[in-house]
Amino acid sequence: MNKSELVSAIAEKSGLSKSDSKKALDATVEAIADALKANDKIALVGFGTFSVSERPERQGINPATKETITIPAKKIAKFKAGSDLDNAIN
Repeated sequence: MNKSELVSAIAEKSGLSKSDSKKALDATVEAIADALKANDKIALVGFGTFSVSERPERQGINPATKETITIPAKKIAKFKAGSDLDNAIN
């Protein structure tokens, strides 16, 4: 499912127009991104939890040259599904 299909599904289930559904989806994604940038954790009971994790600096190998390179540390977004979502899938 891509973004436009998700917007259509939201519009159908909520009774909102597609433009309002798109605004709601965009606002939700932006709010989640802003919270993660601030290193906050977002817990949506029954759906799941979004959090930020840090990967430490590590050594890697450039496959083209076989040269050892240093891969810098970085923050990554993580999602852990909630029990209701797990049960709905299985």
